[in-house]
Amino acid sequence: MPSDCIFCGIIEGKISAKVVYQDEKVMAFEDIKPIAPVHILIVPRKHIPDLTKTTAEDVDVLGHIQWVAAEIARQQGIAERGFKLVNNCRADGGQVIYHLHYHLIGGKLLKYIV
Repeated sequence: MPSDCIFCGIIEGKISAKVVYQDEKVMAFEDIKPIAPVHILIVPRKHIPDLTKTTAEDVDVLGHIQWVAAEIARQQGIAERGFKLVNNCRADGGQVIYHLHYHLIGGKLLKYIV
């Protein structure tokens, strides 16, 4: 894991975060700059810089992230009304931290983007 990756630091316990879910494949924690009442980042434990760097070996964790997002949405009480699950990929996609992650956003009416 790269020593300068903030998400790797959180996964390793070197940087504090409000963790809402974790298992052997992923960790999920609250975003420090939330844009909605619920804004959680879901991060694979394996350091993958971005979605374009995934391989066939990563298919399992990518599917697992989808399930984890739904599970957290149920736990947070946003599953019924709905939520967004967003991945920003690379510079033009708005990615800032180069460790693959998904934003689970909900708890209010969200603007239509796509």
